[in-house]
Amino acid sequence: MSKIWIIARHEFLTTIRRVSYILLTISFPLLALLGILIYQGVVHWGGDGAPPEELKIGYVDNTGMFNEYTSPDGVVFMLYDTEDEARAALFGEEVSEYFIILENYLETGLIARYTTERELELPQVTMALMEDFLVANLLAGEVRDEVLERAQAPLLPISYRLDPETGEIIPPESEFAAFAMPIIFALLFMMSLFLTSGFLVGGVSEEKENRLIEILLSSVSARQLLSGKVMGLGAAGLMQIVIWLISAVVLAAVASAFIPQLGGLTIPIGLLVFGIIYFILGYLLFGIIMATLGSIGATARESSQWTMIVILPAIIPLWLYSLFIINPDHIVFTILTLFPLTAPVTAIMRLSSASMPTWELLLSLTILIATIIGAMWLASRVFRTFLLMYGKRPSFGEIWRYIREG
Repeated sequence: MSKIWIIARHEFLTTIRRVSYILLTISFPLLALLGILIYQGVVHWGGDGAPPEELKIGYVDNTGMFNEYTSPDGVVFMLYDTEDEARAALFGEEVSEYFIILENYLETGLIARYTTERELELPQVTMALMEDFLVANLLAGEVRDEVLERAQAPLLPISYRLDPETGEIIPPESEFAAFAMPIIFALLFMMSLFLTSGFLVGGVSEEKENRLIEILLSSVSARQLLSGKVMGLGAAGLMQIVIWLISAVVLAAVASAFIPQLGGLTIPIGLLVFGIIYFILGYLLFGIIMATLGSIGATARESSQWTMIVILPAIIPLWLYSLFIINPDHIVFTILTLFPLTAPVTAIMRLSSASMPTWELLLSLTILIATIIGAMWLASRVFRTFLLMYGKRPSFGEIWRYIREG
């Protein structure tokens, strides 16, 4: 155990002194703080800016029903006697567009609209304003004011989301919490995970390439060497994740006081706890696999190419992020939560959006732990053999034979 501790301590100290590790560790809190300061600067020195230009829309009434018109908020409708006058106002930039209420409007509902802008589809905001204008003038004097108001805004929905397990109402989320937090936490998790795992595969392959590994294996067993390296780099990655999570909690509290969109934003304690648990388990799995791949490759470059086999499946949840935003409880994400290589990132995304049932969480952790035990057992059977294999790239058949005979 003392030899494992010595190796782990050496790997930990070597890693945390790397310039790339230090820069990446401090970059997240510094960039987040810089973003808050920039936002405050823009709000403080930019003021409210110029008042928005009033939207003006011209129209010609061929029905004689809209002379005594009323305009909804946010727009001014300007009446013209003829189409030529409305056209001249458009080209004179007095109005942004104009429309003609045709004589048979009541029977057909047809409106002729004219604009100088190129449009792929009708602008929804303008169409809504025109509809409000027409409804207000058609019903003015015909119904009570409250009926007219309700006709213009018939639906003001209040939507609630129920917890699928308890049936209780889940408090509404901020837009930032719903859309940004899952992707931010997943990216931070992946960066730390792959950085520390990358150090591991690079270190193993370099020691093999320069034959330093022969000296190490003369003093320690392959299992002790593998365990020490995984533990040391895992501790460095865990320290990085803890720094980021503490920074996130502090910066979220600071930012919510100044940025309205982040008002009420909190980072649940459960997310922090399970985030650390998933990092430890995810790193152990990826670290063991990366170390084994580092021992298989003939050179450091070749070992790095092998790691793509592991990295590509791990980033699948991010490829499906648009589906995740729409339906985080989709069966696809249940499968990804249970599959060991995608479980850490998927679980972090789902935990940050509070959309992960308890049974899935427990089953995911159980499968992940079992996979780590199996991976460690397989790695220990072939690790020493591959480390001492120089100048030769083992075939898949040889790898399988060494696993069976190791």
